[in-house]
Amino acid sequence: MVNLNLRDLQIAYRRWVTASVNRRIFGAAATVALMTALVRVMSMGKELLVAWRFGTSDALDAFLVAYLVPSFTVSIVVGSFNAALIPIYIKVKNTDGVLAAEKLLGGVMVWSLGLLAIATAIILVGAPVYLPVLAGGFTAEKLQLARELLYVLSPVIAFSGVATLWGAVLNADKRFALPALFPIATPLLAMVAVILGGRLWGAFALAAGVVCGQIVEALLMGLALRWQGISLRLAWHGFDPNLRQVIGLYVPMIAGALLMSSTQIVDQAMAATLAPGSVAALNYGNKVILLPVSLAVTALGTAVIPYFSDMVAREEWAGVRHTLSRYLGLIFVTTIPVTLLLFAVSGPLVRLLFQRGAFTAQDAAVVANVQALSSLQIPFFVAGILVVRLISSMRANYILMWSAAINVVVNVALNYLFMIWMGVAGIALSTSCMYVLSFLFLFYAWRRLSKRRP
Repeated sequence: MVNLNLRDLQIAYRRWVTASVNRRIFGAAATVALMTALVRVMSMGKELLVAWRFGTSDALDAFLVAYLVPSFTVSIVVGSFNAALIPIYIKVKNTDGVLAAEKLLGGVMVWSLGLLAIATAIILVGAPVYLPVLAGGFTAEKLQLARELLYVLSPVIAFSGVATLWGAVLNADKRFALPALFPIATPLLAMVAVILGGRLWGAFALAAGVVCGQIVEALLMGLALRWQGISLRLAWHGFDPNLRQVIGLYVPMIAGALLMSSTQIVDQAMAATLAPGSVAALNYGNKVILLPVSLAVTALGTAVIPYFSDMVAREEWAGVRHTLSRYLGLIFVTTIPVTLLLFAVSGPLVRLLFQRGAFTAQDAAVVANVQALSSLQIPFFVAGILVVRLISSMRANYILMWSAAINVVVNVALNYLFMIWMGVAGIALSTSCMYVLSFLFLFYAWRRLSKRRP
């Protein structure tokens, strides 16, 4: 009887979520949110373990600066490629068939792997030049540790890049669950590495765990693609019209992503000029905020772009406007109470989660201030991502480039202003203000863009 009722509920739910585009987006977002929640719970477990083992020590500061460079590279090179690839991939698959889409994917894989290899070489060779700039307040010993950790972490660029690209292809085919779940491998293996080797090898154990996790994640994404019957063969067919379209979208997208992602580098570099442990405090302060933000952004952003791309390809502009307004309203209704709650309970929450082992009461006070001010960005960051996905689906990526350029200028100016006033917490306030202005600009740009559509 219970099994029958469960089957009836599943059938009823599937019928409900397939009744309209908005409900299909909701169903996909719910699936991604559930999987992402599991990943974030594991990630939070990793952060609690790292806080207990390392606190806000120099070793953790060095790891965070070293990891910033590979993660920044992947988000720029492959993240931008994904945003450029998905609308064209869906269009080619719908108009020219599966074989043409696989041909496009093979060319994109060759192109992206080449870019990742070049980027890795530049990062390793140029480390003695740019690391002292990123970590301006580090001692010579701490800077050397960051450089050694960067060398250990460098394989992350290739494996994380491949996993990100393959996950985007699965999402483009509206396969959302497994790509959202597989990233659990990285925090899980990082925890295992810290437990087994943290006392002996310190931050190097954490770095090794992250690398192993990214390798496993890439393998799982590849297996999932094969299960879906999608070819993983690398094949270069030259710059055919479809690949040229992707690259045409990619150039302004990578410029925008380069500017946008540079805000994180700017924040950590400026935090490194403050008191020791400021980089780690900024990182911890953003971790709790990352949980609701990543759930909303990953779930909604992942689910909506294939549907936006479909509607744009069919020129269903009334449906686009309806979906955007419906989900913007939902975002603000749900995220504003979360923001107010996190702001109010920031101090007790930080003490409950982190204050143990090497993480002291003084550390907790600093992190609580960072977390409270960082929470103010949540509604505007999530809403901004939704508008970004729509603009990307419309292939108006030049708007995103201009938005990113404005963000960098605003972020640097406000960082300097608020750091003088509030220290590392001022960087968090600066980021929140930047995302408010960013959302307003993007929404204004969309309104102007939409007036050109019937």
